[in-house]
Amino acid sequence: MYDEVPKPMVTEAVKENPRLQPPSCSTASIRAMRAKPARTLPDRDQLERDTLRLLCSSSVKPGTRAEICRLLRPGVFLDAMRRAAFEEISAGGLIESRQLRATLPALVRGRGFPDTDLHRLLAPNPPGDEGITQLFASALCLLKLSGPAELTSLPCEADEQN
Repeated sequence: MYDEVPKPMVTEAVKENPRLQPPSCSTASIRAMRAKPARTLPDRDQLERDTLRLLCSSSVKPGTRAEICRLLRPGVFLDAMRRAAFEEISAGGLIESRQLRATLPALVRGRGFPDTDLHRLLAPNPPGDEGITQLFASALCLLKLSGPAELTSLPCEADEQN
């Protein structure tokens, strides 16, 4: 009765999602891993900060902000304060960036972060064309980390470095 070791249950969702499958450990794959230098990912904190800067930017229309918020999951923000800020931005709906920047500090303080300095996120001047491109690239990387399978095929700056 107790001699038999139970086999782990594998649900259909795990079988269908290749990201949930254990990695292949063949000799060829181990050689390939050794030959390829380690991937340098952008700093996760910087990705989160850049994404929040993008969402607070006056360069982003309310509809675009709402769509990015719809695609991102709050759990992709590892820092609790940044997650709270993202949740408040998402809950704000289709408001202008000026109003968002005016109300966000009080909302984040009300969520239990009294000493939070959101000055860099709330800078009223847009970051410029190159800067906004970098902010969008960071948001795209977070979207890939958080989201549905169709987003994993989108390019990320970390992918292009390798």
